Amino acid sequence: MHWIDWLVLVTTLGYIAIYGYLKTRNQSSLQEYIVGQNQQSWWKLGIAVMATQASAITFISTTGQGYADGLRFAQFYFGLPLATFVIVSTFIPIYYKLKVFTAYEYLEGRFDVKVRTLTAMLFLVQRGMAAGITIYAPSIILSIVLGWNLQLTHILVGLVVVIYTVSGGVRAVNVTQIQQMMVILVGMLFIFLFLIYKWTLHSDLSEIIPVAQIYHRTKLINTEFNWQDRYNLWSGLTGGFFLMLAYFGTDQSQVQRYLGGKLQKSASMGMIMNAIVKIPMQIFILACGVLVFLSFQFEKQPLHFNPKILSYLKENHQAQSNTWEHELDSVYNLKSKLLLQNSEQVQPLREIYQFETSKRKEIETVAKQNREGIESNEKDYIFLYYILHFLPHGLIGLLIAVILAAAMSSVSAELIALGSTTMVDFYIRFKKKEIKPSQEIFLSRIFTAMWGLIAIVFALFIPLFENLIQFINIIGSLFYGTILGVFLCAFYVKYIQSKAVFIAAILAEILTFGLFTFTNIGFLWFNVISCVFVILTALCLQFFINRWKPNVNQF
Repeated sequence: MHWIDWLVLVTTLGYIAIYGYLKTRNQSSLQEYIVGQNQQSWWKLGIAVMATQASAITFISTTGQGYADGLRFAQFYFGLPLATFVIVSTFIPIYYKLKVFTAYEYLEGRFDVKVRTLTAMLFLVQRGMAAGITIYAPSIILSIVLGWNLQLTHILVGLVVVIYTVSGGVRAVNVTQIQQMMVILVGMLFIFLFLIYKWTLHSDLSEIIPVAQIYHRTKLINTEFNWQDRYNLWSGLTGGFFLMLAYFGTDQSQVQRYLGGKLQKSASMGMIMNAIVKIPMQIFILACGVLVFLSFQFEKQPLHFNPKILSYLKENHQAQSNTWEHELDSVYNLKSKLLLQNSEQVQPLREIYQFETSKRKEIETVAKQNREGIESNEKDYIFLYYILHFLPHGLIGLLIAVILAAAMSSVSAELIALGSTTMVDFYIRFKKKEIKPSQEIFLSRIFTAMWGLIAIVFALFIPLFENLIQFINIIGSLFYGTILGVFLCAFYVKYIQSKAVFIAAILAEILTFGLFTFTNIGFLWFNVISCVFVILTALCLQFFINRWKPNVNQF
């Protein structure tokens, strides 16, 4: 990178880090470390909720998803408004009334300690894995920019984020997230305007949508019902609803965001703000990916967007690489001529695209054969490649700052949630003696650091068979449905008691992993299936438990 980019990058991130440190140097209680000072206004809470979601994955992987598949991914969030209504009307009032530190505290009062422990444990497993994936994203960026080994970079980035998180707690995360979101929004607006400008250098602005339609990149809503289709209207409204309800209603990384509000009303308004802004924001980010795709219709693409894979192909498959380059160059020249003529050359352009797609699949197949552990899925590298090769100096540094700021905000929230859940739902719940507030804060920092190290280790060994955004959603869908089912039983079905819901939750997880292993059902449906299974199974079990319960009046 140019020195101007380094200056912008270091200045932006340095300001955020120093500001957070100065604002949060002194913390005197566990409550302040875990949920902050309960002084957040509604709009700050809304920003905090959005910033927690807006990880580095959002920008390097969601844009890659938009590049490869258009706007369809936005359907994933269509269930969010309805989920928000349920959370605002039921979840938030209960959490505020009981003044809990974690969502899982409530479950002990409603059921018993084993249900609380099981649910908290399921959260720790899935969020611990998700945190590892979230740390992985900024590691990709720095490994490309600096030319470092990816795994080494992952360790270094993870350690920096752990230190940043442990030192400040939730309060540091809260006070810096506004700055981080401002950097994110300004940076993405700049890249969007630049992509529009790049298009106008080659074609008329009015041709953007017609050309995007040729490649099926503008289709937002798919009304066709298909169990195996991950992103359609029905999976978004049903599976997406259950996933969003679980994520925002039961995931401690989100619950601790709105527990920091001045009032219950502040938490509710913050969630409503998130529901209003989230879908347009995701469409905007996907649209940036679509614009990158369109830009590459007038620019030559590398054989692979991961530079390390590209080097591998050049070194180990030189003859084949030369053949691929020759074939792709020939169709690129033809494609450019057709696009410059007009956007009505639909069939020839689609045939060229099919040819390019088949060739890139060949390249991907060969790339997967590398024995050096290099990630062969190029979706996560497309946006970064474009940033580094086509953006002007200064804007490159700003966009990398955007991605790293997003990583800081989301990973910090996740690690604090993991540490606080471990502290409150396990250590404090089962401790034998009282400890001082300073000791509680110290142990919370230790648990947070422990989960940071676990996340780092997990990401070192995971097989990234999906792009990052899909992978992290798959992990969530394997656990969220079960957790949500337990909470819905607790909130709405007073008939169900602890033993029934405990057994039902275990069986639901077995079922979910069985469906994931042996079927091709789209992962969003796992949230529906496992949640409904918990409720129905718990109802049946409770019926038999009540029927077989001895009648004490007979003795």
